[in-house]
Amino acid sequence: QVQLAESGGGLVQPGGSLGLSCAASGRIFSINDMGWYRQAPGKQRELVASITSAGYINYADSVKGRFTISRDNDKNTVYLQMNNLRPEDTAVYYCNADRVRDSIWSGSREVWGQGTLVTVSS
Repeated sequence: QVQLAESGGGLVQPGGSLGLSCAASGRIFSINDMGWYRQAPGKQRELVASITSAGYINYADSVKGRFTISRDNDKNTVYLQMNNLRPEDTAVYYCNADRVRDSIWSGSREVWGQGTLVTVSS
């Protein structure tokens, strides 16, 4: 069973920076997509950024130029560096791994982390 462990959330002032990391563990043959989603109170979960194993990156318009996603395929870990944070970035951030396979013969599935709270407030 593949699990995702997130770390790095917390409280930061507007304009500050925060880094998140998410490590996948368990029996892993391959993970195609890794990314971050967020859900603010009363809102739907939304994509923040994603990165494929080949390095193709996608950002939400609201975070372009402020957030940077990166990935270490050898460690099955994805990172999110968040700069110039705004109060509207406050949310629970969820790590996502999609098209996860635990062997060359297995089908693929999607895995979610438990979420980490990011609060941007003065």
